Formats: sequence, C-alpha cells, structure tokens
Amino acid sequence: MTTTTATVRPGDPAPQVQPADGSLSTTELAAVRADFPLLERTVRGGQPLVYLDSAATSQKPQVVLDTEVDFYEQRNAAVHRGAHQLAEEATEAFEQARAAVAAFVGADEGEIVWQPGATAAINVVAYAFSNASLGRGGEAAERFRLAAGDEIVVTEAEHHANLVPWQELCARTGATLRWIPVADDGRLDLSGLDEIVTERTKVLAFGHVSNVTGAVAPVAALVAAARRVGALTVLDACQSVPNMPVDFHELGVDFAAFSGHKMLGPTGVGALYGRRELLEAMPPTLTGGSMVEVVTMESTTYAPPPQRFEAGTQMVAQAVGMGCAAQYLGELGMAGVARHETELAAEMLKIAEIPGVRVIGPLDTANRLAVVSFVVDGVHAHDVGQVLDDKGIAVRVGHHCAQPLHRRFGVAATARASASVYTTVEEVVAFREALAGVRAFFGAE
Repeated sequence: MTTTTATVRPGDPAPQVQPADGSLSTTELAAVRADFPLLERTVRGGQPLVYLDSAATSQKPQVVLDTEVDFYEQRNAAVHRGAHQLAEEATEAFEQARAAVAAFVGADEGEIVWQPGATAAINVVAYAFSNASLGRGGEAAERFRLAAGDEIVVTEAEHHANLVPWQELCARTGATLRWIPVADDGRLDLSGLDEIVTERTKVLAFGHVSNVTGAVAPVAALVAAARRVGALTVLDACQSVPNMPVDFHELGVDFAAFSGHKMLGPTGVGALYGRRELLEAMPPTLTGGSMVEVVTMESTTYAPPPQRFEAGTQMVAQAVGMGCAAQYLGELGMAGVARHETELAAEMLKIAEIPGVRVIGPLDTANRLAVVSFVVDGVHAHDVGQVLDDKGIAVRVGHHCAQPLHRRFGVAATARASASVYTTVEEVVAFREALAGVRAFFGAE
C-alpha cells in the first residue's frame, strides 16, 4: 500500500482501485497524516487537534487542494460548450474526474451524474418519480409512476436526507410511506421484512451505513426483497464510500447517492449513481441549459444521461477535486482503509466500559464502522462536546439529522465520535481519557 502526493492532471488515466493486503501500518498512517495540512494545527490554547467528526465532513489531503487550485489557475472554463483550448481542457478534466469516481465505486462513467451533494442526488430520484406520476417521460417512465395505494419503504435509521424527500413524494402522489424498524442493538430488524416490502412497494430506500450507529445495512437481503416485488432500490452511500470498499454493480442497487466532502473531497459536489437503463428512462427534474438537445418555442427534447440531469453550469473545479479524492483513496486501497477503521472502532467502543456512558448502536465491530454515538448519564450531549472541545477533541453533538432514530432510543441528542483514514489509535485513546472525566467535571458521578 502506498500513498501519493502527485497532483492529478487532466488526461491522467482513470484510477484502478487496488485492494490493500492489510491495514495501515504505523509508517503508512504517518505518511497519510502528513498529506492533511489541517491536522497539524492546534486549538484551544495550543492543544493538538483531535478531529473525530469525519462522519460530518472529512479533512482534505494537500493533493485535493492542489488539484482544485490547479484547475482554477490553468484550465478554468465552461465545459461542453466551448471551441477553445481552455474549454477543451476543462471538459477533459471534468470527464476524467467522472471516470475516476465511477471506477472507485464500481460503476460505468455514464452512470455517474454530478450533483451539488448527496441530498440533491436523492431528490433527483424522488422528483423523477413525481414527474413521471404527472405523465412526464412518456411510456419509458412508466416504472417511475406512483399513485394512491403504492408504497415507499425506508428504514427507521435514515438520515433526514433519505427520509424527508420520500415523505414529500408520498404527499405529492398519494403513495404511503412505510419503514423497517431498528432493533435494540441498533441494527435493522428484518423479522417482518416480507410484510413490509410487498407487491405494493415501488421504492426501497435505505442507508448503507448509519451515521448514528455505524451499523452496516444488510444490503443483499434488502435488494433481494425489493427485486422479489419489482421495487427500485435507492442507497444512501455517504458513510460507506469513504470508509469501505463499495461496488454498486456488485451490490445490485438501482440508485445510490454520495457526497464529495465526506470522501476527502471538496464541499458543494456529490454524485448520483443510477443503472444506465433507469437513467435513460427517467424524466428530468431540473431543466435549463446544457441538458437539452433541441429547443423550440413549443417543446424541448432532452440530452441522454448523464447530461440530462446536469442542468446549468456545473461545479467543475469541485468535481475535479472529487475525482482526485477518489484516486487518492483508491491508491491507498479501501480494504486496508476498512481494516484500519475496524481497529479504530474497537478502540472507540471501549468507551462503553466507562461508568455512565451508554453507546447507541452495536457494541461489536462486526458489520460496523468507526462511527460511535453515545450519551453520558446526567450530562447533556452539548455539554459533553464542550468539555471535549476544551481538550482539543472535536466531536459532533445533536441528533445528527436522524431524529426518528434518536427517538427510537429515547434520547433527544447524542455525542458522536467518528474516524477516517487519517485517525490514529492514540487520538482515540485521548478521546476516551477525556470522556472518562466528563461526569466528574459536572459532579454527576
């Protein structure tokens, strides 16, 4: 396993993901950390920063920062619409980035649609169903039409971005929303799956990895249930893509959404994966320039995907940065990254041994990532976060855009520690030691 600090240039071949032989060694991890300039800074009176909020957003390696700057300095131009050299170079960089992202997630280039983020990507699919239900898209879009009596299934563990769009779709079409419950251990309860996913189900939307519990969803079982009744699957892959090997073709999902900023890339960019034949049948949701073929005063014909779903000026520099991030992670080897995360998860879960600390989610490392949410008896989550911040430790506090899941466990808020490829065991130990003193600080022992 090797790291790279070479800037990705337009015209470079699309990266090939090479699985690692093992987890990150101490030397390799040190080399990785050296790639992230922000990790060198100090906070709160000169203390070393311990960044454990990567499930919210990841830090960026220097190569990604350099690649985005290089685009602006050397080839900034509008893509797909210029006859000059800069436009050609910008378009090449844009499409090379698409190829890099596609290779990283096991997709074809034409199956990756640039979006402002994962939330936007999920909404594209939801509004395609809505538009098809209004008759848009003709016979080709028949599979996307919904009506009263149809059902959409989600899970109780969903991030709001994979719940609210489906609630709204039901409100627009008369369909009914149902959900798969979460068991006491934080994993999905599939005991009633056959009664929830039925012939009335048209969409099954679920997260690959919970951003609260860290639990990995049983994708194979869920996809099989959807296929049995002819439903389409929509995967929220925001937490999985940066932290474990992901191949959408192997998973067999119909659509997937993921963001750039969680996978070491820039903010303001994400991607929608869709099976080619489904993208070709989907009606557009956002219309305007760049996504059309012929426009008259009476009507318009639309470009084939992915351009059909990329209306207007695109986030080109950010997409190029996201492509670079995909190449960076691919060269590290996602199998090794996942093993590193498992080691970190094991260390994080030791906080359950601290008196008064309750972990929300699985207490073992099987089929879970290093995302650990917890509550401290007698201390509000925001106060926990403040005490940790005073020691230079950055965690997330609140409901993490997953209010129903918190309600399921009888809590309004949790604190959450989450790791990434650049996180060290020593940082997790520092977090545990600081957390062990929180109750005493507030006199809650």
